[in-house]
Amino acid sequence: MEYYFNKTIAGSFDNAIQKVTDALKAEGFGILTEFDIKATLKKKLDVDFYNYKILDACNPPFAYKALLAEDKIGTMLPCNVIVQEKVAGQVEVSAVDPAASMQAIENKALADIATEIGARLQKVIEQL
Repeated sequence: MEYYFNKTIAGSFDNAIQKVTDALKAEGFGILTEFDIKATLKKKLDVDFYNYKILDACNPPFAYKALLAEDKIGTMLPCNVIVQEKVAGQVEVSAVDPAASMQAIENKALADIATEIGARLQKVIEQL
């Protein structure tokens, strides 16, 4: 079982970030935080890395349902979406499949929520 959904799109890295953010918003997600891996690695290790950002996406109503179903699920929230550009003009976008990441938790209510969130994230990726 794959643990992510992904797609490569043509265009600039910054434009891809905007497209992903807009597509997530259309599915009820907001971005809680954005980690710029390239900048962090340069600052902390003085190494050059390609464009790579991690977007922490959250759908508050589903996060609330998940927390009610399983109080330790916060260890796996929010949903990560990565945007990376190894080759200029070719940007890969990947989103975690929550159903895959939560399959070890034996909780039917949580599995149903993970399936719904996964469907929404997959739709985001497909729409890019």
